[in-house]
Amino acid sequence: MTNLINALINDEAGFIISAELVLVSTIAVLGMIVGLSEVALNVNNELEDVGSAIGAMNQTYCVKGVKGHQGSASGTEFRDNIDHCDNTCDVQGFDGRGEYSE
Repeated sequence: MTNLINALINDEAGFIISAELVLVSTIAVLGMIVGLSEVALNVNNELEDVGSAIGAMNQTYCVKGVKGHQGSASGTEFRDNIDHCDNTCDVQGFDGRGEYSE
């Protein structure tokens, strides 16, 4: 039993490979975190663009009335007022200090 414990204590095979794997996996995880944060930022920017495009659509319509030969149909009209959040800067990010980030 003592020989087995001494053999395990003195066994250094794979030590360099383990250190390399820890270093490579740490760099890979840090790279994925940075990459995913950039993806999340760009997805939010694109969704804000989509929301701004939908908010900027002209939703008014008007159908004129028709009249002729003993018949008529009245027209209809709809006007869209400006909404509170119809601008291009709805989503604003904050940095760690609580200030606006550009």
